[in-house]
Amino acid sequence: MPGALFCFGFGYTARALAGRLAPAGWRIAATTRDPARLEDFANEGIDAVVWPEATFDPKSLADADAILVSTPPNEAGCPTLAAGADAIAARAGALSWVGYLSSNGVYGDFGGGYVDETTTPRPSTERGRRRLSAENAWRAFARAFGLPLVIFRLPGIYGPGRSAFDAIRAGRARRIVKDGQVFNRMHIDDIAAALEASLRAPTAGALFNLSDDEPAPPQDVVAYACALLGAAPPPETPFEEAALSPMTLSFYAENKRVRNERMKRLLGARLAHPTYREGLKAILDDERRR
Repeated sequence: MPGALFCFGFGYTARALAGRLAPAGWRIAATTRDPARLEDFANEGIDAVVWPEATFDPKSLADADAILVSTPPNEAGCPTLAAGADAIAARAGALSWVGYLSSNGVYGDFGGGYVDETTTPRPSTERGRRRLSAENAWRAFARAFGLPLVIFRLPGIYGPGRSAFDAIRAGRARRIVKDGQVFNRMHIDDIAAALEASLRAPTAGALFNLSDDEPAPPQDVVAYACALLGAAPPPETPFEEAALSPMTLSFYAENKRVRNERMKRLLGARLAHPTYREGLKAILDDERRR
């Protein structure tokens, strides 16, 4: 039955979920730090709440049935929890679902081995440590106020406007080769579908890895996208010679394969794009149709 979803943060993933829920009659409200975006939100049918992150007006949650939190943690922790804890706690008895978007970076480096939701996290990057700390803060908060919290550990997200095609067309694509390195990824439509499935079955589970079925070397993804475009792939560059930014280096510091069986079993998630090949082809097919 349709309800009201409030989104703390309204980026790529939150917007994709809203795009699935709104046609079914859900009312969507979301935060923005930029007052200039109010008109854009209104044009999308989204009730915008200007939120400078220092304080939060509890009246904004007055009719919320569900909450999605996609604000990344900073050095002080989760900004949503810091500013909105009192408002969320006051609404706790009326909430059927609270989704928190985390990262599979909490697992750390497993040398290319598999991890699942029972694996003890051991993050090796500051970003991963912040994510794990935020997860733990949300769990403690949920226990204290009886919140129906579900944590989702996301992989690399790609989709229309955010894929290897965009990097290739902009001349930014690189094929960096590090022996044995793989990354998990997931098409935005499959992520939104999994979140919707959890929202509709909020007692299904409290922690899910979201991922497609094939952790893959990044250079293979770029090569496949080039083949679809009929473009020559960029040359392979050894990792040791790549001169990467500190942010990109932090991604290559960890190597693991993330299992998604719980997502499939408990949420009944059927991946429309089980690997990057189906996902990239769907993006290009949709571009050509448009």
